[in-house]
Amino acid sequence: MTVEVAASTDPRTRTDGLGWVSRAVFGNERVALTVGGEPPAGHRALARYAVVPSLARARFLLPLGAPRATTASLLAYNALRPPKVRAVRAALGTLSRVGALQRGFPTLTVSVPAGEEPAELLLAERLAVALGGAPLHAACGVRPPDPNHKPTLQLFAADGRPRGYAKIGWNDATRALVAAESAALRALAEVTGVPDHPATPRLLAQLDWAGQVVAVVEPLPSRVQGVPVTDRPRIAALLAVARRGRPAAPPRPLAGSPFLARLAAEAARAAGAAPSGARAVAAVARLVRRHGRTTVEFGHWHGDWVPWNLGLHDGRLVAWDWEHSGPHVPLGFDLAHDAFQRAVVLRAEPAGTAADAIDAQLDRYGDQMGLGPAQRRLVADGYLLEMWLRTWRLADGGAGWNAALHPALLDVIEKRDTG
Repeated sequence: MTVEVAASTDPRTRTDGLGWVSRAVFGNERVALTVGGEPPAGHRALARYAVVPSLARARFLLPLGAPRATTASLLAYNALRPPKVRAVRAALGTLSRVGALQRGFPTLTVSVPAGEEPAELLLAERLAVALGGAPLHAACGVRPPDPNHKPTLQLFAADGRPRGYAKIGWNDATRALVAAESAALRALAEVTGVPDHPATPRLLAQLDWAGQVVAVVEPLPSRVQGVPVTDRPRIAALLAVARRGRPAAPPRPLAGSPFLARLAAEAARAAGAAPSGARAVAAVARLVRRHGRTTVEFGHWHGDWVPWNLGLHDGRLVAWDWEHSGPHVPLGFDLAHDAFQRAVVLRAEPAGTAADAIDAQLDRYGDQMGLGPAQRRLVADGYLLEMWLRTWRLADGGAGWNAALHPALLDVIEKRDTG
């Protein structure tokens, strides 16, 4: 295997995923990044990473200098990953155990000027302080630049123990998501002893860092297993998430609800920012005409309830990625989201087919949640409008439009409203 040497090239100048991640994680201009060489004069090295498999096709930044942490960064939570990904990580873990990563892949050296306080310049050092001061070793996946994605640091102690996951919100869209998840996890920490409620990682720290919002989330249980993508919806868990240990709320009409007020306000903001927003305003008006008098229970939702955000540990469901969570939505939104995302993400189906999947899932399981035919139609129509507004919020925050959902989702909504 040939090791690439490019000591004079700062990866932050690249336009690919390695450049994007490097700018997010090592953004301070006083931090020097050196590939294949020693730090600049007057600097001291604080961390070294293996760039795997190459500079041109980087997929991982793996910490060097603490072999057990390096190996753990490859093997931890592999049970949650697809078989092919598990195999690649297992092979790299073997290389790590025998010390071959540093010899076989380019090395990225991170250094700071001598005399500078590392925690003032490097995010990983600042996170170590936030988590108690013990040294941490950070690993990071590298993916193509995407304004909707958040670089994530896996944090490990030198002995390989996971210490947390740090999500980095770097533009308006992702900063809002990281802040929302932090707020949700704080609230969920108070939800204890609720039967059927999924276990939830704790928020360990949140900080503002160089214009970024960073949340550090507790590691998942080491033996957590993934939920099969064919798993049936867990209705008891969905009800527990919606009610948070409280009795079922009395049904109330859509008209006059906080949910409808938020939809209307967001649609109005969308209309002022994007030409397609006027279609959302019209869709809200049609929703009121069609379902305004329909009564439904309102509650919380996870916001991204899909099999790949769920696991099982010691017989209990575990749920993570609460960045779209919120209150005051019609009961059944998570059930609708599960059907919609399975269709769009797993089966690559168009928005119209995915909307049909919502109807089918609500018809099959809705009665277990107390949803009659009118409530099921309200949930489906309201959810689709909610999803378009989420798509607009992300685009407005700098993430760009999701081509699978815009403008196709507005077309689907209008067709359903006139059908």
